[in-house]
Parts: sequence; C-alpha cells; structure tokens
Amino acid sequence: MRAALLAFGLLVWPACAWAHPAPFSYADLSIAPAAIDGAVVLHVFDVAHELRIDPADRLLDAATVRTHRAAIEALVRARLLIAADGRTLASIVDGIDALAERSSLRVRVRWPLAGPPGRIDVTAALFPYDPNHQTFLNVYEKGVLTSQAILDLRRASYEYYAGSRQGTWAVVRKFLPAGVHHILIGPDHLLFLVGLLLLGGTLRQLTTIVTAFTAAHSVTLALAVLGIVNAPARLIEPAIALSIVYVGADNLLIGQGRDMRAMVAFVFGFVHGFGFANVLREMDLPGRALGWSLVSFNVGVEIGQLAVVIVVASALAAVRVRYETLGRRLAYAGSVVVMLAGGYWFIERVFFAGGI
Repeated sequence: MRAALLAFGLLVWPACAWAHPAPFSYADLSIAPAAIDGAVVLHVFDVAHELRIDPADRLLDAATVRTHRAAIEALVRARLLIAADGRTLASIVDGIDALAERSSLRVRVRWPLAGPPGRIDVTAALFPYDPNHQTFLNVYEKGVLTSQAILDLRRASYEYYAGSRQGTWAVVRKFLPAGVHHILIGPDHLLFLVGLLLLGGTLRQLTTIVTAFTAAHSVTLALAVLGIVNAPARLIEPAIALSIVYVGADNLLIGQGRDMRAMVAFVFGFVHGFGFANVLREMDLPGRALGWSLVSFNVGVEIGQLAVVIVVASALAAVRVRYETLGRRLAYAGSVVVMLAGGYWFIERVFFAGGI
C-alpha cells in the first residue's frame, strides 16, 4: 500500500507543481525626471485565479488578453501603488504582452511625474489570496540598477531615495525629525542627560559635558550603523540603565571629590550611541543614502538634546538663584529619582526582557 501511495504521489506531483507555480511576480521601475516607467510580469496562474479564468493558459492568447484587458489594468492599478514625495501617482497602462515561454503577462505601466522625485514609495500586494506570494522589485536610474527589494504580505511597502539633490533632501526631511523625536520620547536618554545637569555649573562646564556626550555617542552610532561594530540590544539596554544609576550616584558623591561629569558623559556616551543605532537600524535605512541618513538622524538627536539642555539648565539655574537651599534639595532629590528609575529599568531589562 505504501509503495502504491508513493508511486501515485510521484505521478501526481509534476501536475500539482505545474498547477501551483512558484508564487512570484516581478516589477522593474525606471525613474526619470518626467515619469516612472515600469514593467510588471505576472504569472498567468495568479491572474487567472483573480479573473476566474480556466484554464489559465487562455491568457497567453492575444484575443483573451484583449477581452480582459480592462480587468488586468484595474488589478495592477489597485495593487501596485507608487507615491512620489508623499503624493500618490496616477498610472497609465501602455500595453500588455503575453510571454508564452514564462507562462506570464508583462504589463507596461507609466506613472507621470510633476518633477524629479526625491522619495519613491512602492506598495505591492499583487495577489493577497496567496500568503506566500512575493514581488521582486528592481529600481533603475539612468539605466543602472540601483536598488532591489522583495515585497510580500509582511512587508508590502518599500521606500526608495533618488540619487539626486531631491533624494538627499528627502532623506534629511525624514531622518532629522526622527532624531529629534527619538531623543524627546526616549526617557532613558533624557534622564541620563537630566542627571548630568542636576548639579548645574558654569556655561563652560555644561558645554563640556554635553560636548563629551555628543562626541562619544556619535562615534558608536556611526560604527554600529555602518556595521563595523555591533553590540546586541540585550546588553546595551541594561548598560544604559546602569549608566543612569551611576549618574545619580555620582551626583550624590560629588562633594567628596572633583566634578567628573564630563568624563562620565563621555564614557557612557559610547553606550548610548549603540542605543541610538538600534533605533536607527529599525527604520529601514536607505543603502544608497546611508551617510546622509546617519548624519541627519544624529543632527536631529543633537537638536533635541540641545533643547532639553537649554530648558532644564535654565530652569535649575533660575531656582538656584532665587532659592539656593531649594536648589540643593532639588538636586539631591532628583539624583535619588534618577538612581531609582535607572535601577528599575535595569531590573526590567535583565529579568523581564519582554517588557523592554
């Protein structure tokens, strides 16, 4: 019986394999100042499934393609979307060709542009009925292949930045605000910075502290994003928490020695740089504009950091000038809070990693 079943399976398998071809589509996009020209290759099996045509081979006949052209055009327009600098483009189908040797249809599409684009967003969910379906995307500029991506149900969109002045500005517009946003919503980085400012000091002292922190985290941010040095988040996140604990403790003990805040900022700045890099890598960095994305994000971090320093340092200085005793008490209480928060994050990140 087992031998019979095996023989039957071997006989049926080729037919099944033909009936369910590899679930792939292909999209080639060529970007020019006035338009994006595309060629989309779709397997007739998938198109036939969508249009309820049986057998699928009928779509290799030119007359059948003409009959169903409107439906094929509507399918491509609805499921392959392109936006330039945030504006969705209208598509024009120039023609549909049958590729008998590939059992496929090639749909030639054109997306007119108002001007040279900076950022192109491609969204492709061509055949959602098949969860395994993938679209292989190739992007060309001036006839040169510049980027490739694979889109599916898990990752249906892809950002592309043109290799032009417009593309550079598009990168800056995205990653500079992202850097500002990250430092302002990152409670651990903010608390570390606030901890360094609690004791106040002269403008020169505060400038030295902030500069040391900036220089250090800029180095590790660049090294990590470029893949030169890698540090796992499971080590970096607890280390960042410990740096916060240390800052609070150092503030409480500073009366027994000289001010070491600049050195603390510099040493732990390297650790925080890896934390920034982990966030930046999650943003799907554009390979062709890696340098600009890195610089823009870092400048955004510095802008957000500078805003925090100005507000916190000014507020603390104003309190000390009017109420010296209150200022000292505030620095002491703040340092204790910094230590407790850092200790809480350390325990959470070491023993309850799922809560990070």
